[in-house]
Amino acid sequence: MTTTETPAPPQEQTAAPLEVRKTPARKRLVPYWLLLPGILWLIVFFAAPLVYQASTSIQTGSLEEGFKVTWHFATYWDALGEYWPQFLRSVGYAGIATALCLLLGYPLAYLIAFKAGRWRNVVMILVIAPFFTSFLIRTLAWKTILADGGPVVAALNSLHLLDVTSALGITEGHRVLATPLAVVCGLTYNFLPFMVLPLYTSLERIDPRLHEAAGDLYARPATTFRRVTFPLSMPGVVAGTLLTFIPAAGDYINAELLGSTDQKMIGNVIQSQFLRVLDYPTAAALSFILMAAILAMVTIYIRKSGTEDLV
Repeated sequence: MTTTETPAPPQEQTAAPLEVRKTPARKRLVPYWLLLPGILWLIVFFAAPLVYQASTSIQTGSLEEGFKVTWHFATYWDALGEYWPQFLRSVGYAGIATALCLLLGYPLAYLIAFKAGRWRNVVMILVIAPFFTSFLIRTLAWKTILADGGPVVAALNSLHLLDVTSALGITEGHRVLATPLAVVCGLTYNFLPFMVLPLYTSLERIDPRLHEAAGDLYARPATTFRRVTFPLSMPGVVAGTLLTFIPAAGDYINAELLGSTDQKMIGNVIQSQFLRVLDYPTAAALSFILMAAILAMVTIYIRKSGTEDLV
């Protein structure tokens, strides 16, 4: 009679604790060392000037006696109370120029993205070409284009369009220079590439098969644009409008060269206070008010647009 030995139950093996490998401190600091150049750049060229301007805005004194920090916050109220028309004018001119850039730039960006074909690179070079010329030279060129005896004014006079624009208050008589129209034209031209490039980048990412699918579902071209193309290009619209509006609101070259004293923007006032009047506290206060106003408008705009993707 044979007896079968029952196998002994397996002994429970206690899991050995996993060894936690500690990352050397030098490796943990590598990301911070990589960020150091950018942080230093921001401190030297952004944070330090910002702090200096903030301290300047609450100073009192004169250039002969010297300026001292006296925490004089009334400078902000005085500056805003005196120069609020220039603030409103800057926002208005920048808003109109941004809208015109969007109306002109969107069809151009759409053409480059979907219709240009092998000519795409050539058209893109033509869009970027103005950047190879100085901002000042481009604005002076518009002063020649809009001259009283130039072909543009002659054509507008022959079409009686200047009578309409004069009635609207954007030109004076039979001239375009030294009027709001000239300033807005200069802003629109100089900042148009800032609108086209983000729009093109956003439109180029749209899959053409989405348009084909919309056509297969019997959607008209207008419906396809409204339901497919434009919503998908909203990041480019938001980025383009911000890149256009922000520098246009603080610009002073176009108003200085193409406008008159009645078209001065807040940038002209800040430039005059810094370099001519030498009232540094008022100039610094105006700069901070402009920056705060633009920051508030940009924040509201981004939230209302429903997107934070500005790529």
